[in-house]
Amino acid sequence: MKILHVDASSKFHQWSNSRALGRYFIEQLEQKGVDIEIDYLDVTEDVQPHVSAEFVQATYTPEAQRTDRMRDVLAESDALCQRVMAADALVCAMPMYNWTIPSTFKTFIDNIIRTNITYDLHADGSITGNLGDKKVLFITTRGADLSEGSPFANMDAMTPVLKNAFGFIGVENPWFVDAQPLQFSDEAAREAGLAKARGELDAVCGEWAQSLICAETTPV
Repeated sequence: MKILHVDASSKFHQWSNSRALGRYFIEQLEQKGVDIEIDYLDVTEDVQPHVSAEFVQATYTPEAQRTDRMRDVLAESDALCQRVMAADALVCAMPMYNWTIPSTFKTFIDNIIRTNITYDLHADGSITGNLGDKKVLFITTRGADLSEGSPFANMDAMTPVLKNAFGFIGVENPWFVDAQPLQFSDEAAREAGLAKARGELDAVCGEWAQSLICAETTPV
């Protein structure tokens, strides 16, 4: 299994809960004997360019008609899209910043939603996403408790952004593991939130490992 592992925390590695949970998940897969190849991307260090007027123009110009300048503008996005398409699974770990995704992960999304690469636009205006065959896990860390029934439940702009953006490119049922509350709480609540997240990651790990076993034993 080739995994594109994306980190988006601005904290140093030793202080980041989202980075630690991402590493934990990968380690659990390895312990279950899953053969893994990791393609690692830290979007806080390898920062993708923001969408520009040139980028938009180049994107919607048919490939055969693009100038050398247009190809240069799209080069980083092209390379990133190829990394996404080459992966069997995406593991994306990130904190919630101001109720939504980090801006660095937003630029990642903007660079991988590409016509005729990660989705196809048909003559009748319909869309077909091309990532439907990939497993996608979002590991998020939140300062407050945004679970159903909490005072901040309606403040979660992160989950719909991720669901809708990746749904557009074919990911219908991503996994979500949300560690919360990790800041606006006491130590016991923080530890309980992290323990609960690790338990949920164990369950996802078991699902992924089992699906790979089934795929390997199913006659072609």
